Amino acid sequence: MLDGIDYNPDVLTCLANLSNDEVFTPPELVNDILDLLPKELFENKETTFLDPATKSGVFLREIAKRLMDGLEKEIPDKQERINHIFKNQIFGIAITELTSLLARRSLYCSKTANGKYSICEKFDNEQGNILFERVEHTWKGGNCIYCGASEKNYARDGELETHAYQFIHTENPKELFDMKFDVIIGNPPYQLSDGGSKASAGPIYNKFVEQAKKLSPRYLTMIIPSRWFAGGKGLDSFRTEMLNDNRISVLIDYLNAKECFPGISLGGGVCYFLWESAYKGECKIVNVSNGKSESEVRKLNEFDIFVRQNKAIFILRKIIRGEFNYISDIVSSRNPFGLPSSARGKGKRFNNSIKLYSSQGVSHISENEVLKGHDSIYKYKIMVSKVTSEHAGEPDKNGQMKIISKMIVLSPGEVCTDSYLLIGGSDNKKEIENLHSYLTTKFARFFLLQAVTSINLSKDKFIFVPMQDFSKIWTDKKLYDKYELGEQEIEFIESTIKPMELR
Repeated sequence: MLDGIDYNPDVLTCLANLSNDEVFTPPELVNDILDLLPKELFENKETTFLDPATKSGVFLREIAKRLMDGLEKEIPDKQERINHIFKNQIFGIAITELTSLLARRSLYCSKTANGKYSICEKFDNEQGNILFERVEHTWKGGNCIYCGASEKNYARDGELETHAYQFIHTENPKELFDMKFDVIIGNPPYQLSDGGSKASAGPIYNKFVEQAKKLSPRYLTMIIPSRWFAGGKGLDSFRTEMLNDNRISVLIDYLNAKECFPGISLGGGVCYFLWESAYKGECKIVNVSNGKSESEVRKLNEFDIFVRQNKAIFILRKIIRGEFNYISDIVSSRNPFGLPSSARGKGKRFNNSIKLYSSQGVSHISENEVLKGHDSIYKYKIMVSKVTSEHAGEPDKNGQMKIISKMIVLSPGEVCTDSYLLIGGSDNKKEIENLHSYLTTKFARFFLLQAVTSINLSKDKFIFVPMQDFSKIWTDKKLYDKYELGEQEIEFIESTIKPMELR
């Protein structure tokens, strides 16, 4: 009691608000996702539900609550109704032994499904319908063939958790329960270390979605990072499949993941979707930002890269109508000079040295150390940091983003490490300066933003930024006039992108 007021917080809400490595789902968000499903599913005693990535058990618990209400008339006796729901309708596969215990506690109110205090009387085993089996990775060439996890990081003895998630470590997920599910739902793990440089990690949430589809449910809904919109590492085929799947009827997209998961920074935001086996058509896309939402029904595959903002799609259509050349045509692939991000030169100039820009500042190296991009060494060009200005991948409190962090015009005899991309290359200094000025405009960065769903920039992220005549200087005003943008379109761009000063 606090000052005479009852205060009994939901333990799963408290858990979801903790700062931790695993993303637990708040009950309020779970119910928003459940609201996508037809109400009649919860009024049918034959409907079956599976959470293949059970953590706290919150999805199954909230489903159970809805079934308890929906089946009250058909099964009036409360205990009989509880027994039926927990034994025949809701199922989970825990991702770790710890979460299996947590889920059973939150679902059955008991450490074991058949324990003395379990609210369900029909189980004759400890697991009930919350499965957990320790699974080992299958190593090949230093990585798991199922999830891509690094053998170096995850080859462990029997005392440690393997993070070999049962649902995605089998060719045939049907063998786990050997039954048909009407609804598959959940919040799968997002990534695992793949043994690459630094803290390299590969996505695995896509594997849960793909595996779930193999079970041919009537409905599939999961909350996953929005990074798949643009593809990239391990996600290109998944993106292609998702964008061309006209069974996705709803997509709810959060630019800032904190609006879903308090205290969690997740570059690029998160989304959840509803996939319906019997649906074929366009998708209702809902943008959520600062508690406000707006929706539009459109095709997911209108572009190779999914354009997440509904308001942006109309501007983009107008721009690309008469454009055929884009800044991506003059952006380098990664590591433009073949110099790793760790490369460092000497502090002082020496004979025939060239200037090297790295994340640690300026130094000097021999031209012989440059492994590629030799044609660009003695040209004017622009160096752009691969890491966006928003290192957490999130907008500020006003919903604005700067996108480009460091951007410098390099003179002839200047190169950079793999920490940067290279844009352009010309003997004409003025043209490069005008290109640099153009990339600082809100207009150019707005179209860059449409392809950005993580903290990193790459050549393909400039695919929507139209090329200009760089014999002249471009300002936002001149660009808005050129493309005949209306007042509301201009306002949207201005409210989305932060100012950026020339440096």
